[in-house]
Amino acid sequence: METEKRWYVVHTQTGHEERVRTQLEKKIKAAAAENLIFQILIPTEKVSEVRGGKKKIMERKFFPGYVLVEMKLTEQSWYLIKNTPGITGFIGPRARPQALREEEVETILRQAEESKEKPQPKIIFEKGESVKIIEGPFTNFNGEIENIYPGKGKIKVMVSIFGRSTPVELEYWQVEKV
Repeated sequence: METEKRWYVVHTQTGHEERVRTQLEKKIKAAAAENLIFQILIPTEKVSEVRGGKKKIMERKFFPGYVLVEMKLTEQSWYLIKNTPGITGFIGPRARPQALREEEVETILRQAEESKEKPQPKIIFEKGESVKIIEGPFTNFNGEIENIYPGKGKIKVMVSIFGRSTPVELEYWQVEKV
């Protein structure tokens, strides 16, 4: 077993990630294993969606059914995690824990951090797609997406007004797919 501190992926029952984290934290404290298991992370991202005409920001797990654990892999830490209710096992060949590469961990942490600053839309749009405007001065107009500006959370929609195609810049939440 390894004595180096590394990140591992643990498979849980989907929807039980928070419960697993709580159970595991209690077990770590009871076994005085804080020197073996350091962090338990459920990677989430903030997403925006419109419900009932109101924009809401929600958290969504981007690896449902998985929890990341920073730990030193020893017999004790392996046993502690393996015997926590809701955990079905480690990710790795033949259930032998496989540590994540440092770049993979950095990518996951960066993705979670970036979504806290700028929530992603729950719906992803594509150029050329037809949409209906549901909010603003052009409500109930249909149009086609000409450009997407993910950094701004906006799209440019070509709308036919008085028989002329006119570009209208809208936020993601102001339109819905047709």
